[in-house]
Amino acid sequence: MRTLAALEAPELGLEVDSAGTAGYHVGDAPDPRMRAAAARRGYDLEPLRARIVEPADFERFDLILAMDRENLAVLHRRAPERARERVRLFLEFAPQGDPQEVPDPYYGGPNGFEEVLDLIESAARGLLKDLRRRARAA
Repeated sequence: MRTLAALEAPELGLEVDSAGTAGYHVGDAPDPRMRAAAARRGYDLEPLRARIVEPADFERFDLILAMDRENLAVLHRRAPERARERVRLFLEFAPQGDPQEVPDPYYGGPNGFEEVLDLIESAARGLLKDLRRRARAA
């Protein structure tokens, strides 16, 4: 998302971050298979380190996007009431017909990481389109 926003919508000046709802891998780099798949598409995930969603994130960010319904439910429970409407599924921004949730690639077949990147790119472009529309309307 960060790379696509910088390349395709720099005028929006977006701040993008990533965090999880569980602390299993805090401080770890992304999975080597995901880093390799992302690198093949020109995305550098090397600087990223896992962190957990913090209470301040609900104040800092205009949108908090979950990859699946389980994480969405966790985020809704953690969010202050005034921030709950800003917690949504990421794939809501993907074109119609895409799945509702990003599947977990870690247990899938050899193409799992590529398929996840396809979904993420699709939703990211849809989100950028939505944000541009909102910026024009403001």
